[in-house]
Amino acid sequence: MRTFLLVCCFLISISLGSCNNKTSKTTTTSTQVDSETSEITEPSDTINNTILFFGDSLTAGYGLDNPENAFPGLIQKMIDSIQLNYTVVNAGISGETTSGGKNRLDWILETDIDIFVLELGANDGLRGLPVSETKNNLQDIIDRVQSKIPDVQIVLAGMQLPPNLGTQYTQDFKQTFYDLAKKNDLTLIPFLLEDVGGIAKLNQSDGIHPTADGHKIIAKNIFPILKPLMYSND
Repeated sequence: MRTFLLVCCFLISISLGSCNNKTSKTTTTSTQVDSETSEITEPSDTINNTILFFGDSLTAGYGLDNPENAFPGLIQKMIDSIQLNYTVVNAGISGETTSGGKNRLDWILETDIDIFVLELGANDGLRGLPVSETKNNLQDIIDRVQSKIPDVQIVLAGMQLPPNLGTQYTQDFKQTFYDLAKKNDLTLIPFLLEDVGGIAKLNQSDGIHPTADGHKIIAKNIFPILKPLMYSND
């Protein structure tokens, strides 16, 4: 089973830059000292595909004992169970806003990415930032990802806000994700926290971040959306 890669902002710039660019893997030459001859193994035909989750604390698995129990790690296990050749990279950072995502995006795009899952915006909404600002930032991220990796498939994770932030604001915020998905012809996850958000037993004491059981539901909801995209690339 491939190892699930959990990366922080600093490690992203190192580890992602060192990933292979979907080329065949060739092992190093091994020298047999007694015969003074070298043996080179045949290149593998295996191409490693990448799904990158670019998000905030929801993606990072804030508050979990083991970050691999966040929904990206659980999706890796689901992928492995059906033997699809994909590695999941968790590029979630707690507290990230859409503006912060823009600032670290160049580090992320130093490697080939087949499926880019964009999960940002919740912190913008909780801080009451203008919806237009969030929308513009997300559009900029989408544009830059598509420009750098033209063949990438982008999945946009929709978010919703609690009603106490105001009816018009919460409606406009929710609609933003539908508008962006339609404009850019993206695959949309209508609501990342479907069947989890607002349910006390599935969230930590802050009422915002899912428990391990909550992440299981998120992964179960997302996987059927990602699965056809993976098969189309495989």
